[in-house]
Amino acid sequence: MADTPHSAPVSFSEFDAVSTAAWQERIKRDLKGADPAALEWATAEGLNVQPFYHQEALHGLPTQALTTSTAWLNIPTYAVGAADKGHTAIARAADALERGADGIYFELTDAASFDISYLHERLPLSTSYIGYSVRIGAASFVERLLATGTPTLRGFLRFDPVTDHAPDLPHQLAELRTVLTLTRHMAEFRALTLNGAFFANRGGTVIQQVGFALAAAAVYLEQLPTDDIPLAEVAAAFQIQVGLNPNYFFEIAKLRALRRLWATLLHAFGLPADAAQALRIFAVTSTWSQTTLDPHTNLLRATTATMAAVLGGANAVGVAPFDSLYQSPNEFSGRLARNLPVILREEAGLNRVADPAAGSYYLETITDQMAREAWAVFQRVDAAGGLSVAIGMVLQELHAVAQMQFQRIASGEQVIIGTNRFQNPHEQFDYNPKKLLRSKEFDSTRAAYPSEVLRLATVLHFQRREKKHRRAAVVLLGAHTNQLIMESFLRLLPVQERLALKASHPAGTLSVLFSTPEAATLMYATPDQFGHFARVVCRVAINEPDFVPPTLLTADLATMQEAVSLFGFREFTVEGYSTDDVLARLQGR
Repeated sequence: MADTPHSAPVSFSEFDAVSTAAWQERIKRDLKGADPAALEWATAEGLNVQPFYHQEALHGLPTQALTTSTAWLNIPTYAVGAADKGHTAIARAADALERGADGIYFELTDAASFDISYLHERLPLSTSYIGYSVRIGAASFVERLLATGTPTLRGFLRFDPVTDHAPDLPHQLAELRTVLTLTRHMAEFRALTLNGAFFANRGGTVIQQVGFALAAAAVYLEQLPTDDIPLAEVAAAFQIQVGLNPNYFFEIAKLRALRRLWATLLHAFGLPADAAQALRIFAVTSTWSQTTLDPHTNLLRATTATMAAVLGGANAVGVAPFDSLYQSPNEFSGRLARNLPVILREEAGLNRVADPAAGSYYLETITDQMAREAWAVFQRVDAAGGLSVAIGMVLQELHAVAQMQFQRIASGEQVIIGTNRFQNPHEQFDYNPKKLLRSKEFDSTRAAYPSEVLRLATVLHFQRREKKHRRAAVVLLGAHTNQLIMESFLRLLPVQERLALKASHPAGTLSVLFSTPEAATLMYATPDQFGHFARVVCRVAINEPDFVPPTLLTADLATMQEAVSLFGFREFTVEGYSTDDVLARLQGR
């Protein structure tokens, strides 16, 4: 067009080219004789990051061009509980599609109760992009979708019995084969979505997340194909749902490494390289990094994570509401979550450039390192019999990594804004701490949980002390929490005082907070001691097999004092400081 401006080539000819050697010499000079290697830092994932990257770093690295479309989808999630027909969630989803969402994802606790007729009435299945997650009955669920008369579906199904370690895997695989057969002609429906977010939501490193997701995929590639369902058809049906955390550059590299290794995995199964281009990635914000303390910071974490997903090549993104840990679905937080990707697309323009991370010396290098390490994780799981056999080993490794993160959070080495640094001591909660601690839905598999449960428990204590009620409470803080409390407390003391202080509590015990109107006392007990104690306080028979002790137990003061003494709870001590002193300092009082 005559009126279209022509862009001039970018040129910096007025500047002399600077070689890598010259940059390195300048760094040495600026360091005044210090060794540049001292600036390297080791990440929690085990990768070494250099302080300076240069063009030569790309020599020998495999080239990678992401071929995904820039038209990524904004897909909010709606949870539908047990025995719920889903009418409320469907109505909210229909509204979301008119206000910036491109598709909808329903997480179904009870797929059999979900009202598909009402869904089809509000959201026509042939034109609406809809994803579903089910844990059982996948084949019958898809049959019900097709029974609406819809000739073809758009969206995906997440039914991953391997990752979710469902019982009777042969039967579940047969269900998946039926689903693949029913949807084989539907180009816009992915029938085999993996729950890769499972590993992110339990604190797995980015390397573990990629390696374990590949191990799950390998089980399906090995066991699903039959004479009627060829291997290529199974591979083409894949989508991987991944969880996103705020580590911006590493999350970008994670998605890029996943795409690279997907091609490697398919090549190992004898499939052509172009088959890997069909992989779709659905990136959702992880529960692992969400907090209930200063919860508006979750919006900032979600923004960082979603940007990383888009720049890393995700085909679709899903942002959880910032208050989803403690509030029922509501219009305010749902609208913010839905609009976050819209802003990144419409105002930030992140849908206008394909693979903007390509060629970055730093990102290309850590992508390569991450891919190599993740492939080694995959090979180790595969050598142990595959994910379906080695799931116990995988869960143990995830637990070990989570415990390491808890330790780093307690020591301040790993920062959670608003939780272990820059806390708001005067925060007013939008929820009832007592009700939240008693709730079975309160997610305890998160990085911030040990800090949160201590904070919420001590808030209850200070409230109880002010009201002077003659009742007491015991709050279960969890395993190893006394050690985390000790490390957090020491971090607040002058250096000269730290070495002289010691904590006394045996390993393998549970940490509890015993709160009376007069004082709060940190204690520890064995799991058996706490279990017997909880049964007495809750008046549950000793032979009741399904009893799960609640996090928060309350009773009159005399009963609680007698039970704590009877079942042998022991006080956690810090030399020179009372429990009240420790808690008050941790609370910023």
